[in-house]
Formats: sequence, structure tokens, C-alpha cells
Amino acid sequence: MSGKALFMLLLLAGLAACSAPPSHAQSTSRASTAQEARSGQNAHPAGYHLIHTYKLSGASFWDYMGIDVQRRHLFVSHGKHVIVMNVDTGKVVGNIPNTPGVHGIAIAPKLDRGFISDGRAAMVTVFSLSTLKTIGRVKVTGEDPDCIVYDPASERVFTFNGGSDTSTAINASTDKVVGTIQLGGRPEYAVADGRGHIYNNLVDKSEQLAINTHTLKITGRWSIAPCQHPSGLAMDLQHRRLFTGCHSEVMAIVNPDTEKVIKTVPIGPGVDACRFDPGTQLAFCSSGGNSGSLTIVKEDSPDEFTLLGHLRTEPGARTMEVDLKTHNVFLDTANFGPRPAKPTKQNPYRFPPLLPGTFRVLEYAQ
Repeated sequence: MSGKALFMLLLLAGLAACSAPPSHAQSTSRASTAQEARSGQNAHPAGYHLIHTYKLSGASFWDYMGIDVQRRHLFVSHGKHVIVMNVDTGKVVGNIPNTPGVHGIAIAPKLDRGFISDGRAAMVTVFSLSTLKTIGRVKVTGEDPDCIVYDPASERVFTFNGGSDTSTAINASTDKVVGTIQLGGRPEYAVADGRGHIYNNLVDKSEQLAINTHTLKITGRWSIAPCQHPSGLAMDLQHRRLFTGCHSEVMAIVNPDTEKVIKTVPIGPGVDACRFDPGTQLAFCSSGGNSGSLTIVKEDSPDEFTLLGHLRTEPGARTMEVDLKTHNVFLDTANFGPRPAKPTKQNPYRFPPLLPGTFRVLEYAQ
């Protein structure tokens, strides 16, 4: 089962986690988190609050977002296409079609190129950041390319193929496949450190691994216990810290150089995205389960972190982007109809239909 299917099952069933029963310490942390939300404590951590809701057309499911800070474009995955929204005006300024089963969007600003992982087609759509026009498509070497990352050190794009436990490396300038990496587990999100390494979460192994982007070799693999079923991932590039959102309802903060977990903090159920803002030294995890929450953590130093609180968002708001210019946070969600009574081949998990006219982007600011 993919991480996305896992999230939907958690949301529908109203579960608190997908892991084994928590320890007493974990239970206490989660109870405290819920109590904070009920009592209103830390209602607006770091001052964040909702400032805009942007309604978008269509009734398709969604996954990751991407952002081109320079051109002020937010890329919103939406079923078979990607919606492009201006983050300053909230207006839709473009549409990138023919991206069936779209998962993620990677940005290569210096190359004026963007890359979209088309999960159902096992393709990558290449487009111009300036014109938003499609300029090519690349067949990947695995099934269901999910997370997609651009590595500036090697000028390669990497897809993480959830259906085959592999990663496909593509030359970002020529659109040629240059290799395939066997990961040894089901990949979720990944980040590039700008120094020739990519770090990737293995959702079924509760591990992280390091990949050399030049040699395409795995150079490290480590457990991130007590994190279970890791999903979202972000990185403080300067201080070399990884922030991992786990379906066991913790954020695990990791030093990839020592391969050690430094600290864990509680988060909400149904996490799927993490981001780090170097301008504010804030790390975020967005969780769509139950009422929806955005966990905000302050990096006081490379080894000291403060949980600022859990911002109440909306159910289903699990994917996120951060505008590093304004420091605003964007999440997306929608409303759902009744869950089907019986599974089908097309819908084995009985996912409910998304209600037309309810898909929206939420903008939070300090």
C-alpha cells in the first residue's frame, strides 16, 4: 500500500496512527497535543493564522505541491493536471495538462525547467518555468513515480518509484535517463542537500538512506526509530538537519552525518509533508487526519529544538509548500462525499468521491 493510500485509510477510519499501540510516553505526548488543541493553547504558533482561502475548479485528488519562489508560482497537483497559481494574487495563471496520476513537481530555476511525476503513466513531464508549456516527456524505469527531486550538484532529476522500490535518475538538461537505483524499500519523500547527496525515507522500513547523486550509489542507511512509517521530509541545508514526518505521530529530527535521531516531537495523524524555512529557522509538518494540523518547530541551534505548537487547519490538508520570500504557508484540501459501500477494481480501498467545487488552497501567514 502506498503512503497516500495509507493516509486515506487513516483519515476515513479516524485512526490516531497506523502503527502498533503507542508507549505510555507517546500516549502522554499525544494526549497533551490534543489537550492543547481543545484548550486553545498555542492556537497560533509563531503567529501563523489563516489569511486566504482560494477555491480551485475540478474534482480530482491531489498530492504534493511545488513552488517557484522567483516567478511567484505555486504548482498544485490535481489528478491529471497541475494548476499554477500566483502566490501574490491568488489567481490561477496557468495549467499543465496530461499528467495522469500526478504526484510531485520539482523545480530547476537555473535551467528554466520544471519536472512532474506522472504516477499512472510512469512518466515525467518536463515544462518551461517561464512559459508553463510542456517541452518533453521522459519514460521512467520504474512504476508509480511519486516524489520527484532536482539535485543542483549533479543537475539530475530523481524520481522515487513507489511501485517498484527504485529511483530513476534523469539528466535535467537532456531528459535522458542515466541510471536506476535499487532502494531496498518503498520510497516516500526525498530531499537534496546541494552537495551531491539525496536523502530518502523508506516508508515500509522506517529507515532513511543517503544516495550519491553522481555515482548513483547508496552511501548510507539507518533506522529512524521511534519514527514509524516516515512520509514527509525537509532539510536545513546549512546545519544539515533532516525533519521527518512519521505516521506514528512524531517528527523525527535527524543528523544525517552521524545517522542519529536527535529529537522527536509530537505531530498530528495523517502527515504527508514537511518543510523548513531557513529565514525563520522554522520546521513544519502538515497532517490531514482528524481536524487537520500544522506542527511548527523552532530550531534554536543545530541540536536544540522547541515545539511551538500545532496550528488547527482543516481535515485532509496534508500537503504543503512554504514561500521562502514571505514565509507564508500553503496547504490544500477538499470535501468528500459518502464512502462507497463496496470495493471495486478501480477503488479497492473504497475512497470517497471528492465533492466538486470544494478543492481549495489555504494560505497561512504570521
